[in-house]
Amino acid sequence: IDIPRAIELWTEAACLGDSDAHFQLGHKYYYGEGIEKDMARGIQHWQHAAIQGHPQSRYMLGVHERNDENHELAAQHLIVSAKMGYER
Repeated sequence: IDIPRAIELWTEAACLGDSDAHFQLGHKYYYGEGIEKDMARGIQHWQHAAIQGHPQSRYMLGVHERNDENHELAAQHLIVSAKMGYER
């Protein structure tokens, strides 16, 4: 994969409201895969996607909150993702 080109295309798609693009950008920024790591920016992308009903983004927000020891918020995110049909 040409990561810089993919990020460019995902950014365009995210600007048009594509939740999968927000998810992909969130993953790349959060983990610094092919781009400078920016966890806050990654979380923002996941939040945009989660608001649009993207279950995997909601799951990743739950994982992030669990890692930050915000267990109550983590549980809320994980329960919502499960109710949306996400299985890990």
